[in-house]
Amino acid sequence: MSDLTYPQAIVMGLLQGVTELFPVSSLGHSILVPAWLGGDWEKLVTESDSAGHTPFLAFVVALHVATAVALVLFYWRDWVRIVGGFISSLRHRSIEGDDARLAWLIIVGTIPVGIVGLIAEKPLRVVFATPLAASIFLFLNGLVLLTAELLRRRTAAGRRRTAAGRHAAQPSGNDRAMTSLTMWEAVGIGACQILALLPGISRSGVTISGGLLRRLVHEDAAKFAFLLATPVILAAGLLKIPELFGPEGHGIGGQVLVGSLCAFVAALAAVAFLARWFHTRTLYPFVVYCVLAGAISIVHFA
Repeated sequence: MSDLTYPQAIVMGLLQGVTELFPVSSLGHSILVPAWLGGDWEKLVTESDSAGHTPFLAFVVALHVATAVALVLFYWRDWVRIVGGFISSLRHRSIEGDDARLAWLIIVGTIPVGIVGLIAEKPLRVVFATPLAASIFLFLNGLVLLTAELLRRRTAAGRRRTAAGRHAAQPSGNDRAMTSLTMWEAVGIGACQILALLPGISRSGVTISGGLLRRLVHEDAAKFAFLLATPVILAAGLLKIPELFGPEGHGIGGQVLVGSLCAFVAALAAVAFLARWFHTRTLYPFVVYCVLAGAISIVHFA
């Protein structure tokens, strides 16, 4: 079986840190990039030892935890307020204030993917963990992002026409704040993360799309997506951390540390970039990338 080298750990760590947060699917890229490179890279994903142990999967678990830690660090002020709001809501037995409301929106938003993930994550990864499947889902991911942008634009245009027809003196209020979401809307947006169990479908991409369809601005849709993703990514990683202390993690301790550090730095840079990007820009560049990369990969691996 091919051993995980330090250069591979660095590349895969950087790749994970960026693609987990960019709306392009980290799971899809963890399959497609080694498949495109071939040789020892492809063996990282496809090979296991005689007992069925796959060190690469244990390695990826550590990368996810590092990515989640980067998200917590970047939004630490928000998390302090969110945790404080949650504690306050328990103490007073009521949801009062934006911080408490946001805490419960995140809680209810993580329930659907938490349940489905525990039941179906491994079967889905086994069935669809092929380069061709990842290529198809990456292409579909681009179409999802495109659909969300087009529907949001059409909805906004319709509301502007309605406001103009009523001779409104003020804008009609196309955009909403995160804390204006209902609990059921949070459940719906959070449930979008279930699609990310399929390699090639981006967790951040589908949740940002869900937020846009509920009339959040791009900046708030992205922030809500990252806040929703943090407990899911962290919990999924921590549940599998014991694998690193078993046969799967044997002999790759140094590579795990190096790769995790790279993932942490890359994720921190990625979330800082995206927070600025979505302040004024849209998902369209990611649409183009996913559609083109997915289409080319489909042709290559078909």
